Amino acid sequence: MADKYQCLKLDNQLCFPLYAVSKEIVRKYKPFLDEVDLTYTQYIVMMVVWEEEQVSVKEMGKKLFLDSGTLTPVLKTLEKKGLIERTRSKEDERNLIVTLTPSGKALKDKAVKIPAQIGGCLNISPEDAVELHKILHKIMETL
Repeated sequence: MADKYQCLKLDNQLCFPLYAVSKEIVRKYKPFLDEVDLTYTQYIVMMVVWEEEQVSVKEMGKKLFLDSGTLTPVLKTLEKKGLIERTRSKEDERNLIVTLTPSGKALKDKAVKIPAQIGGCLNISPEDAVELHKILHKIMETL
């Protein structure tokens, strides 16, 4: 007879290794992000702004799976650092637009080495990394 509690064993969970790996990878980022004076959340926000140069908070939240309550304090801090500017949309004042500043653009040149530095910390083949990336994005699309 099968153990009806097998489904509750930690080793049988998909969510736990995802959680643990995510937490540990973010921890690995810390020394590299300290060099550019960013937290991990600030870093992913900046990646969106570096890519878009101008983006609404609503669109940023969709891309990052973060709500405005989480984004607002991060954006305020990045604005105080002079990396972004926040302005109201002229078309619809309810929309807040985030724009990259020259200082924010300069930081991109300092941060460009971070992905390779993180890649060097992971013991995974490039092929496995590509496959994992595909699988994780497939899961994110369904959430």
